Amino acid sequence: MIKQKQIAVLGSTGSIGTQTLDIINEYPDKFRASVLVAGSNVDLLIEQAQKHCPDMAVIADERKYSALNSALKPLGIKVAAGADAVADVMELETVDTVVTASVGYSGLLPTLRAIQAGKQIALANKETLVVAGELVTRMLKESKSEIIPVDSEHSAIYQSLIGEDHSSIRSLIITASGGPFRNKSAEELVTVSVKDALSHPNWSMGAKITIDSATMLNKAFEIIEARWLFDVNPEKIKAVVHPQSIVHSMVEFVDGSVKAQLGLPDMHLPIRYALGNSKRLHTDSKGLSIADYACLEFFEPDSEKFPLIKIGHYALERGGNTACVINAANEVAVSAFLHNKIRFTQIKDIIEHTLLKISFITNPTLDDYVKTNKESRIIAEELIQSKLQLE
Repeated sequence: MIKQKQIAVLGSTGSIGTQTLDIINEYPDKFRASVLVAGSNVDLLIEQAQKHCPDMAVIADERKYSALNSALKPLGIKVAAGADAVADVMELETVDTVVTASVGYSGLLPTLRAIQAGKQIALANKETLVVAGELVTRMLKESKSEIIPVDSEHSAIYQSLIGEDHSSIRSLIITASGGPFRNKSAEELVTVSVKDALSHPNWSMGAKITIDSATMLNKAFEIIEARWLFDVNPEKIKAVVHPQSIVHSMVEFVDGSVKAQLGLPDMHLPIRYALGNSKRLHTDSKGLSIADYACLEFFEPDSEKFPLIKIGHYALERGGNTACVINAANEVAVSAFLHNKIRFTQIKDIIEHTLLKISFITNPTLDDYVKTNKESRIIAEELIQSKLQLE
């Protein structure tokens, strides 16, 4: 009898988290959600726990503990709240795999705890490697933990590299849809609305990552993530705009050949692949019909219109705590834009101004990352509150 894989879903109420639970529900003999962790959406967390009956449910927002406990205690489901509890459950012996589906910096500390505990990690939280890639990879070498990427781009590269000698890589080519503003001019971007920015042409994602797609900062982050995931020199990683989002990424080899992974723009596929230990699980879901996509286009990204596309290479070249600053400032700026406090184009300005104000640390420790994240957020908030003319 095959043992069920016991899965902790970090960020269960978000886009990736809910789709992960779809996969778990699709293969009840293979997978079980043993721990569910959410940020603040207690109502959905309660609903998920009632359906999946995990051993434990955790809410990061301590103010929501009472509601969670009242609903789940009668069902015999253990309940906890707070950031420490979120990190602690990553080490539970009953957990085999941790799906890091939370958004932003909040995923870093729990992921580090999962690595320390030797858990398998299905990584959907790119900020973990963006903020502290060097620290994470160093810890992985000292742990039995392994990371299988869930991001569609990195899953595509991961799949394309199976059976290949990594020394034969000429380049990693990360595809980008171009987001909702691919055909807009730089002048038009100044006045785009939140609604415009959230109208992604291909993917259904959470608000934060959808805005990152619109600014193309997500491609900069994916370049950083790829550098650490695949141990490839940054100059060998590039992005290409592919409006159809069918080719999820490619690997070019030294003999001139290119391998790519194709599929519909649906995150269930890479989640299914990661949970299945890099094995292909049968599904009745609709697959890709090439005949429906007779034309596949590829363009060089416009780094003048989307200047944040270049910031990934800058962060890798400079190293230290640079990417941590960029991520923190971006999270604050994106939130401000979503609440109509700044213009879309001012997201870049907040990031650049914050970088100028934070001290550079060449070889940061975990404490340095925590301090940098906190200070960067304070600076970014001050820039927004001051109504500074950033442009």
